[in-house]
Amino acid sequence: MSHDAAVEGIGMGVGPDGTNVPAVILTARDEYLPIFITSDQAQSIRHSLSGEPFERPLTHDLLVEMVTEFGGAIDGVRIDELADGTFYAKVDAERYVDGQPETFAFDARPSDAIAIAVRSECPITVSDEILDAAGRDPDEIEVEKPEPDRDDELVPDDLFSDDNDE
Repeated sequence: MSHDAAVEGIGMGVGPDGTNVPAVILTARDEYLPIFITSDQAQSIRHSLSGEPFERPLTHDLLVEMVTEFGGAIDGVRIDELADGTFYAKVDAERYVDGQPETFAFDARPSDAIAIAVRSECPITVSDEILDAAGRDPDEIEVEKPEPDRDDELVPDDLFSDDNDE
Protein backbone atom coordinates (compact mmCIF):
# COMPACT_ATOMS: atom_id res chain seq x y z
CA MET A 1 0.00 0.00 0.00
CA SER A 2 1.19 3.54 -0.73
CA HIS A 3 0.73 6.60 1.45
CA ASP A 4 0.61 10.27 0.57
CA ALA A 5 3.67 12.06 1.90
CA ALA A 6 4.41 15.71 2.55
CA VAL A 7 7.71 17.54 2.78
CA GLU A 8 8.11 18.42 6.43
CA GLY A 9 11.36 20.34 5.91
CA ILE A 10 15.11 19.91 5.84
CA GLY A 11 17.06 18.22 8.62
CA MET A 12 20.70 17.46 9.27
CA GLY A 13 22.21 14.05 9.86
CA VAL A 14 25.71 12.78 10.43
CA GLY A 15 27.38 10.92 7.60
CA PRO A 16 29.71 7.93 7.98
CA ASP A 17 32.73 10.24 8.09
CA GLY A 18 31.21 12.37 10.87
CA THR A 19 30.28 15.36 8.70
CA ASN A 20 26.85 16.96 8.67
CA VAL A 21 24.68 15.80 5.78
CA PRO A 22 21.35 17.46 4.85
CA ALA A 23 18.23 15.35 4.56
CA VAL A 24 14.80 16.13 3.19
CA ILE A 25 12.23 14.94 5.70
CA LEU A 26 8.99 13.48 4.41
CA THR A 27 6.06 12.69 6.66
CA ALA A 28 3.73 9.78 5.92
CA ARG A 29 1.80 7.32 8.05
CA ASP A 30 2.60 9.47 11.13
CA GLU A 31 6.30 8.79 10.58
CA TYR A 32 9.24 10.79 9.28
CA LEU A 33 11.23 9.50 6.34
CA PRO A 34 14.67 11.15 6.16
CA ILE A 35 16.38 10.98 2.77
CA PHE A 36 19.98 12.23 2.65
CA ILE A 37 20.62 14.70 -0.16
CA THR A 38 23.31 17.13 -1.30
CA SER A 39 23.46 20.64 0.09
CA ASP A 40 22.55 22.01 -3.38
CA GLN A 41 19.40 19.87 -3.46
CA ALA A 42 18.57 20.94 0.10
CA GLN A 43 18.83 24.59 -0.93
CA SER A 44 16.68 23.99 -4.02
CA ILE A 45 13.95 22.28 -1.99
CA ARG A 46 14.19 24.87 0.81
CA HIS A 47 13.92 27.67 -1.75
CA SER A 48 10.78 26.18 -3.30
CA LEU A 49 9.17 25.53 0.09
CA SER A 50 9.70 29.15 1.09
CA GLY A 51 7.54 30.32 -1.82
CA GLU A 52 9.85 33.21 -2.58
CA PRO A 53 10.44 33.74 -6.29
CA PHE A 54 14.03 33.55 -7.51
CA GLU A 55 15.07 36.08 -10.13
CA ARG A 56 16.01 33.33 -12.63
CA PRO A 57 14.65 29.79 -12.86
CA LEU A 58 16.60 27.09 -11.07
CA THR A 59 17.01 23.71 -12.80
CA HIS A 60 13.90 22.15 -11.26
CA ASP A 61 11.83 25.25 -12.08
CA LEU A 62 13.04 25.08 -15.68
CA LEU A 63 12.18 21.39 -16.01
CA VAL A 64 8.63 21.86 -14.72
CA GLU A 65 8.14 24.87 -17.00
CA MET A 66 9.42 22.95 -20.04
CA VAL A 67 7.19 19.94 -19.39
CA THR A 68 4.19 22.24 -19.07
CA GLU A 69 5.04 24.24 -22.20
CA PHE A 70 5.34 21.02 -24.20
CA GLY A 71 1.81 20.05 -23.17
CA GLY A 72 2.70 17.69 -20.36
CA ALA A 73 2.03 17.56 -16.66
CA ILE A 74 3.79 16.08 -13.66
CA ASP A 75 1.19 13.79 -12.07
CA GLY A 76 3.08 12.51 -9.07
CA VAL A 77 6.28 11.32 -7.50
CA ARG A 78 6.85 7.88 -5.98
CA ILE A 79 9.59 6.88 -3.57
CA ASP A 80 9.38 3.25 -4.57
CA GLU A 81 12.57 1.40 -3.75
CA LEU A 82 15.29 1.18 -1.13
CA ALA A 83 18.32 -0.95 -1.96
CA ASP A 84 21.62 -1.02 -0.09
CA GLY A 85 20.75 2.20 1.72
CA THR A 86 19.89 4.09 -1.48
CA PHE A 87 16.38 5.37 -2.20
CA TYR A 88 14.96 5.30 -5.72
CA ALA A 89 12.10 7.33 -7.13
CA LYS A 90 9.89 7.74 -10.17
CA VAL A 91 8.32 10.87 -11.63
CA ASP A 92 4.97 10.10 -13.24
CA ALA A 93 3.98 12.42 -16.08
CA GLU A 94 1.48 12.55 -18.90
CA ARG A 95 0.71 14.40 -22.07
CA TYR A 96 -2.23 14.33 -24.43
CA VAL A 97 -1.79 13.30 -28.05
CA ASP A 98 -4.87 13.59 -30.27
CA GLY A 99 -7.02 13.83 -27.14
CA GLN A 100 -5.64 10.60 -25.67
CA PRO A 101 -3.49 10.53 -22.53
CA GLU A 102 0.00 9.12 -22.85
CA THR A 103 1.68 8.31 -19.54
CA PHE A 104 5.36 8.16 -18.67
CA ALA A 105 7.38 7.09 -15.65
CA PHE A 106 10.88 8.51 -15.34
CA ASP A 107 13.56 7.19 -13.00
CA ALA A 108 14.86 9.95 -10.74
CA ARG A 109 16.91 10.61 -7.68
CA PRO A 110 14.49 11.16 -4.79
CA SER A 111 15.94 14.62 -4.19
CA ASP A 112 15.20 15.69 -7.77
CA ALA A 113 11.78 14.06 -7.71
CA ILE A 114 10.87 15.83 -4.46
CA ALA A 115 12.16 19.19 -5.73
CA ILE A 116 9.98 18.75 -8.83
CA ALA A 117 6.96 17.69 -6.75
CA VAL A 118 7.22 20.74 -4.51
CA ARG A 119 7.32 23.03 -7.55
CA SER A 120 4.50 21.32 -9.44
CA GLU A 121 2.41 20.75 -6.30
CA CYS A 122 1.85 17.11 -7.23
CA PRO A 123 1.43 14.25 -4.78
CA ILE A 124 4.37 12.35 -3.32
CA THR A 125 3.70 8.74 -2.36
CA VAL A 126 5.77 6.32 -0.29
CA SER A 127 5.12 2.59 0.05
CA ASP A 128 4.64 0.67 3.29
CA GLU A 129 7.82 -1.27 2.51
CA ILE A 130 9.90 1.92 2.40
CA LEU A 131 8.31 3.28 5.59
CA ASP A 132 8.75 -0.07 7.35
CA ALA A 133 12.44 -0.10 6.45
CA ALA A 134 13.38 3.57 6.93
CA GLY A 135 10.54 5.40 8.70
CA ARG A 136 11.40 7.12 11.99
CA ASP A 137 9.45 8.35 14.96
CA PRO A 138 9.02 12.16 14.68
CA ASP A 139 10.57 12.56 18.16
CA GLU A 140 13.88 11.22 16.79
CA ILE A 141 14.35 13.96 14.19
CA GLU A 142 14.65 17.74 14.39
CA VAL A 143 13.36 19.48 11.27
CA GLU A 144 14.08 22.98 9.99
CA LYS A 145 10.81 24.56 8.91
CA PRO A 146 10.91 26.60 5.69
CA GLU A 147 11.21 30.35 6.07
CA PRO A 148 10.52 32.88 3.31
CA ASP A 149 13.69 34.96 3.62
CA ARG A 150 16.39 32.34 2.97
CA ASP A 151 17.73 33.49 -0.42
CA ASP A 152 20.88 34.76 1.26
CA GLU A 153 21.90 31.13 1.81
CA LEU A 154 21.78 30.29 -1.89
CA VAL A 155 24.81 32.37 -2.87
CA PRO A 156 27.28 33.64 -0.26
CA ASP A 157 27.87 37.40 -0.50
CA ASP A 158 31.61 37.00 -0.99
CA LEU A 159 31.41 34.35 -3.71
CA PHE A 160 31.44 36.95 -6.47
CA SER A 161 33.52 40.03 -5.91
CA ASP A 162 34.80 42.85 -8.06
CA ASP A 163 38.32 41.48 -7.62
CA ASN A 164 37.45 38.64 -10.01
CA ASP A 165 36.58 40.98 -12.91
CA GLU A 166 39.35 41.04 -15.50
